[in-house]
Amino acid sequence: MTDGSEFDYPANGTSIVNILSEACTTDDLKEGAYYEATVDGVVDYGVFVNLSEAISGLVHVSNLSQTYEAGDELVVELTDIKDNGDLSFIPVDIEDYETETVEHEYQVAAIGALDAQEGETVDLEGIVVQIKQTAGPTLFHVADGSGIVPCAAFERAGVRAHPEIDVGDLVHVVGRVDRSDHGLQVESDSIVPRPDDTDLQQRLDTEFDAAATPPEIEPLIDWAALAKFMPGLEAVATDLRRAVLEGRPIVIRHHADTDGICAAVPLEEALERYIEAVNWGNDAARHLIKRLPSRAPYYEMDDVVRDLGHALSGRQRHGHQLPLFVMIDNGSTAEDVPAYKHLDTYDIPVVVVDHHHPDPAAVEPYVDQHVNPYLLDEDYRVTTGMLCVELARMIEPDLTDEIEHVPAVAGLADRSAADEMADYLALAESNGFDREELHAIGDALDYAAYWLKYDAGRGMTNDILDVAGTNGCHEGVVDLLASRADRDIETQLDDALPHVVVEELPNGVRLNTLDVERFARRFTYPAPGTTTGAVHDHMVREHDDPTITIGLGPDFAVLRSDGVRLDIPEMVTELNDELAGAGVSGGGHLVVGSIRFVKGMRDAVMEALIDKMADAAIDVSLGAAAPRAYGDRA
Repeated sequence: MTDGSEFDYPANGTSIVNILSEACTTDDLKEGAYYEATVDGVVDYGVFVNLSEAISGLVHVSNLSQTYEAGDELVVELTDIKDNGDLSFIPVDIEDYETETVEHEYQVAAIGALDAQEGETVDLEGIVVQIKQTAGPTLFHVADGSGIVPCAAFERAGVRAHPEIDVGDLVHVVGRVDRSDHGLQVESDSIVPRPDDTDLQQRLDTEFDAAATPPEIEPLIDWAALAKFMPGLEAVATDLRRAVLEGRPIVIRHHADTDGICAAVPLEEALERYIEAVNWGNDAARHLIKRLPSRAPYYEMDDVVRDLGHALSGRQRHGHQLPLFVMIDNGSTAEDVPAYKHLDTYDIPVVVVDHHHPDPAAVEPYVDQHVNPYLLDEDYRVTTGMLCVELARMIEPDLTDEIEHVPAVAGLADRSAADEMADYLALAESNGFDREELHAIGDALDYAAYWLKYDAGRGMTNDILDVAGTNGCHEGVVDLLASRADRDIETQLDDALPHVVVEELPNGVRLNTLDVERFARRFTYPAPGTTTGAVHDHMVREHDDPTITIGLGPDFAVLRSDGVRLDIPEMVTELNDELAGAGVSGGGHLVVGSIRFVKGMRDAVMEALIDKMADAAIDVSLGAAAPRAYGDRA
């Protein structure tokens, strides 16, 4: 036993006994100092004592002059800190002493730079963003704005460590940086809650805000209309980057058409790369990003029920937070509201990037960000694919070279009549994609989306779009799928065109109606929407008049127009007011869309709809891109 002469004593000569705070490590211990201890266990060769939850050592039997039981308190002197970290103590029999609390002396490490400290013991301060119980340790995923790292804490195998800590709590972690099969992690010595640390909260808020702010980028082309959307896209990018930094899952819900896929795939790839850059878990991106197609251009109730089921299961099984939803090429209309109300019940955030005609009064109470051309006095010539390529670049600027051709694919597929399409086509050409190949990519995506149905087709859609494809088979898969799309559309046209009913409306519009239920092949490609578009293109190419085409089903109608100023969302509203019990819903763009109705009211709905079309104004400026011819690759 030492006499403790190297330590400070009060003026009255009373001994000092140290009490360790929970954050302390062996680095905070001094040989020869006295500590309060609690007996943890008794063995034949001595007594194990705890100085704190994380620090313990042995009093050898040779130094014991009395017996102890688990839970007994005593004062010990630290006699030896061994090279392997083991601690040796002896009991100290003193009555007159004062206590002092030893606080952990540390310098906080940045989680994003932990790879440079592998093998070292570090101090971290951050917020718990996920708690996952494994068959071994409990994994506390901690974020500080620079990154996210799992911190392993052991109670005993499969038992929840630190049950007092929840997702959203501030913590101080001390542990060794190590590498496992799942990536870098911290083997914690201690995890201490910091619930009232306002300075830490303010520092983290500042760091998260700074990291979430997207880099400034210039739009891919010089277009005044596109420039209007950059502030709104920056706000969406900030929300998405913040979600990644906070370890929140993100669900991308997109319309299952070419424009929707062109918008969602670059965004998915950008988010995955950003997650990999800030999260030390090797498989974090696989668990935190989910891209899901929606057959309708709005969020349906069966979709939201499935999505919520997955989200709640993820929270229960993996300790995830509830996700942030990104609605892409859908999400702007009153049809979305029932599903939004379901998400709102769980306080799930939603952001929207869309170019369908919106109903802002209906959706604004349920969405945090809403980017839509119509909200800034623009229209559907600005496609969602064009917007989301810029959004993806804000999240991961290094992706730019791989996605410069995508806006041209989206614009051609959605028949953008913008003069600036020439600039997008030139940009694609400079990247090796001519107009014919861009059309082929769009056709291949449409064909694949039909057969994939509710499957995102991860990998296949990347190969078709030539964004982060890994198999080197872009050209082959595009040629195959586009030629099959052409073949099937040409066959459909051959069968359907003899059954198209043509009439001239009083305003001079050529109206083409095809009963797709009776005179088109169903339950195979092309779907009614693509069939109607192909018939419409054929009629415009043949006659070059102001034209409306209706693809009529038992309880739906697909609408295409050229050179006619329709307002499909307004027509839906009027039909609902005029036809009690018709159940009219739907919308889309002003001149392209679809409606649904009660099957028994089909004749009444169509009569009223055609009357409204007969009153529509002729406007040749609404002519879209050149109508397509099919069969070239068959």
